[in-house]
Amino acid sequence: MAAPAQLKAVQHHLRTAQEHEKRDPVVAYYCRLYAMQTGMKLDSKTPECRKFLVKLMDQLESMKTELSDNDSITQEVVGNAHIENYALKMFLYADNEDRAGRFHKNMIKSFYTASLLLDVLSVFGELSDENMQHRKYARWKAAYIHNCLKSGETPEAGPTGVDLDQEADEDEGFSGNALSQGGSFRGEGAGGATAPGIGFVGGSGPSGPPSNPSEVHVPPGAHAPANTPADSAKPVPMPRTAAAVEPDLSSGQRQGDVRLSADDFTKAQKYCKYAGSALQYEDVPTAVHNLQMALKLLTTGKE
Repeated sequence: MAAPAQLKAVQHHLRTAQEHEKRDPVVAYYCRLYAMQTGMKLDSKTPECRKFLVKLMDQLESMKTELSDNDSITQEVVGNAHIENYALKMFLYADNEDRAGRFHKNMIKSFYTASLLLDVLSVFGELSDENMQHRKYARWKAAYIHNCLKSGETPEAGPTGVDLDQEADEDEGFSGNALSQGGSFRGEGAGGATAPGIGFVGGSGPSGPPSNPSEVHVPPGAHAPANTPADSAKPVPMPRTAAAVEPDLSSGQRQGDVRLSADDFTKAQKYCKYAGSALQYEDVPTAVHNLQMALKLLTTGKE
């Protein structure tokens, strides 16, 4: 459903939700939740906006019921990790294509979608400085490469020369509309081959779209995007050696009469979820660290 003009700012998030309806319902749910929360702040009083937001609320309630057995919906920390992982994998795909000089519509779409999903993370709380920087960079890159290809220019690969103070947005001639199917140009992939349509359908090889971010290969240790705007160097992978387990934690036995509060159990669960998230990226040190934190809390009652 199209958003009223007053809620134009969330139209692309709603489109992203629609695109992920079957591919990843969790992404679709949180995109709509972000759109609803943002829409309430923008305009919840005019009749057309109120009617639109009520429909969106009903849709969210229906989705929440359908996904009631999904931890990413019922547990905020898991949902946060799911959206962040998805966004960063989209970012990494686009960033790798960009650094390799492979400019095409699918990588532009990935940059732009990553920026939208980083917006969505705000439903869980304030964005980290790192995520705010990556969101700004991804949106800038999407606009920059799109405009270069549209005008027949060759984009500059990587972050070299990027001035984020000149971030392109809707007011500067880029709204993301050209990234939908049937845009005004068709980007060239590696070797001059025409890239598939921007809607993430079809395509294979280096210029093909990441139809499912979970299938994107992320180098070990590359659990976050490169320090893009400030540093053009490739990120150095973290060593894959497992961190040593603290001797007093190795047995897993409680130390004395430890009484754990409900908050302690919630924190321990959080550490375990973060560890699971790190393992998705084969980031062993971070996984071990979080598991140690959980074990320490459960055995000593202290963080």
